Amino acid sequence: MKRTYMSLAIGMAFGVACAAPVRAQQAEPPAQPAEAKKLEAVTVTARKREETLQDVPIAVSAFTSAALFKQNVQNLGDLQGKVPSLQVYAARGSNTTMTAYIRGVGQADPTWGFDPGVGIYLDDVYMARPQGALLDVFDVNRIEVLRGPQGSLYGKNTIGGAIKYVSNPLPTRFTGSAEATVGTHGEKDIKASLGGATDDGVWRGRVAVSSAHNDGFGKNQLSDSRNGNKNTNAARASLGFFPSKDFSAQLTVDGLRDNSNPRGAKLLTTNKFYPTYQPLSSDFDTRGGMAQLNHTEMSGAALTLSWIASPVWTLKSITAYRESSTDTNIDFDTLPAKIADVNAVYKDHQFSQELQANYDAGGSIHGVFGLYYFKGAADGQIHNIFLGSPPYSTLGFATYGSTGGSMGTKSIAGYGDLTWDIDPQWSLDLGLRLTQEKKSAVIQNYAFADETFTRRIATAADFSGAHTSRNASPKVTLAWNASEQVKLYATYSAGFHSGGYNIRANCVAIPQSCRPISDEKVQSFELGSKMSFLDGRLMLNTSAFHNIYSDIQLSVFTSYALPNGSQGFFGDFTNAGKGHIDGLEEEFAWKPSENWTVRGNLAYLHTKYTEFMSSGKNIADTQRFTNAPKWSGGLGVENNYPLANGGSIGARINYTYQTSVYPETTLSPLIMQRGYGLWNAGIVWEVNQPWTLSLQGTNLANKSYRTTGYNIAALGIVTGYYGAPRMVTLTARYKF
Repeated sequence: MKRTYMSLAIGMAFGVACAAPVRAQQAEPPAQPAEAKKLEAVTVTARKREETLQDVPIAVSAFTSAALFKQNVQNLGDLQGKVPSLQVYAARGSNTTMTAYIRGVGQADPTWGFDPGVGIYLDDVYMARPQGALLDVFDVNRIEVLRGPQGSLYGKNTIGGAIKYVSNPLPTRFTGSAEATVGTHGEKDIKASLGGATDDGVWRGRVAVSSAHNDGFGKNQLSDSRNGNKNTNAARASLGFFPSKDFSAQLTVDGLRDNSNPRGAKLLTTNKFYPTYQPLSSDFDTRGGMAQLNHTEMSGAALTLSWIASPVWTLKSITAYRESSTDTNIDFDTLPAKIADVNAVYKDHQFSQELQANYDAGGSIHGVFGLYYFKGAADGQIHNIFLGSPPYSTLGFATYGSTGGSMGTKSIAGYGDLTWDIDPQWSLDLGLRLTQEKKSAVIQNYAFADETFTRRIATAADFSGAHTSRNASPKVTLAWNASEQVKLYATYSAGFHSGGYNIRANCVAIPQSCRPISDEKVQSFELGSKMSFLDGRLMLNTSAFHNIYSDIQLSVFTSYALPNGSQGFFGDFTNAGKGHIDGLEEEFAWKPSENWTVRGNLAYLHTKYTEFMSSGKNIADTQRFTNAPKWSGGLGVENNYPLANGGSIGARINYTYQTSVYPETTLSPLIMQRGYGLWNAGIVWEVNQPWTLSLQGTNLANKSYRTTGYNIAALGIVTGYYGAPRMVTLTARYKF
């Protein structure tokens, strides 16, 4: 706790110390270079109303469309290193299934029974499943990343934070763009958009598409096919009706199809069952015997109605439906033998309805109130083959199991967030969300006689159950405008991640695995500052926080003895206990002259379990948080020179770094990724008004680093999934 209070004191003292010199600047402003320009002001909707990034008292990072293009953000995974305390990467062998952690809070298991711990929002619509959620960046207005629990305004499953993808608004004139990219490893991407409106602006529309392809970074030596070769197509279309300045209706449909092959995992140690297969030197080559199958489809539709009902009230309705399906093969062992060969099929659909009322009379009181309804269902079937090859299959050691069933969710919530501007210096923000959520599960897990999965020989679990959560998530923020340049704030907020049932439950071997899982909760205490100096050319945003984390939900491998004496295991999902997370984050940007910009971020995390129950014992001292590096950050330098013909040429170089991280709960030192850094650079040439050329390079030092992996001791499996090697791309973009 001493470290916690010290962190909070440092954050507050830093903000107050900076306020005094600012007042001195107001009395006698220093001379400013004539050519200096301010940093770009960014508008966000973190509190579901438009505010500038520097005015909102929330730890939020925001990236405009131009910034995303210049920094070569191709999908949401490229935000890692650019946002403090964010870990985001493709789950398992997928290209589009997301794993996201913010401030050490998230969820790594993408199966249908477990919800993500970081909420993903596409144009204010919550995406309940991680499949397809690692969105390609196209037709984007901005991306916002809200750090810390957002329980009052965003509700369940934003216990770690929220990532908001905001599409471009509908145009009022004919406009469009076309973009083509080629690069190393066979990179070939196309993005295009086309939009327009009737002469009176009543009808507006836009269509945008993205097609991304490459050859992957390795191959399956057994089948001579490519591993992880990207083959992703996405589209979004919107039609808007604007009959008056007071009312609008907008219908948006989107879809994604990912036919990429699975990304290859590297065998890190020789498997004890087949020791003749030695690890390969490549991070991406495999010798897997399963077919290259990793197919995901996702689609959705949303109808948004906005009505300015009076000078002080604006009403909004968001009605949305989404669905996705995935069929994937996961060769955990990466070898020809069937040590752990898994086929998984997931399906889900969701319906949501949100009603919002924004109040702003131009006075001291303003806020947003709403009702939210969500109904979703997710189900699947997983077939597992363990030790299914000779000699173990002929000796009777092979096991064939299935995980099947469904999880239904019905959630109802009411929320409100009210801001009172007490005087020009002080404001008080009060928020509360009341949620009732019911999860209904059908769990059907069986053992079969052989790999045809037609004859059952044992039942591990066959039951149904229902679990109801009731939660109140409050938020209180006190903000102080110490000067025109310095805003300080103190926040208490809470969030929860609903419980349910373990879809892999084994009631025979581990009876407690069939009991309901409790909701996990976070209480967050945060001090922060938003500061702008040097006539808007220097921005410093600081946050220090202490999070109390309880009933932590973890996905772990649990071993048990089989009747034949061999070791069995299953994927358990349980409440581990309690912990706390202390942290300090800094974001900064400095524009020393018209042509130069320096920007970066730094994050410190101190995570600790205070209770971790295993077999009736508290083993907290031996456990570590996953996806929570102690230090992480990035630093970049950009310069941009205008050209005589109206164009410009800009260059950037940036470096991101993070200390060691455990990506999974076994805390295997073989899978732990030690500290590493990545160099990236780019040159953007705006040839003239319509044409832009961009040369980008990522991981220029060709650093080898793991994003996640598996340690399944019962089967001798230790494998790791690696981040992309050096990539160089050339993009040509035409806008009209």
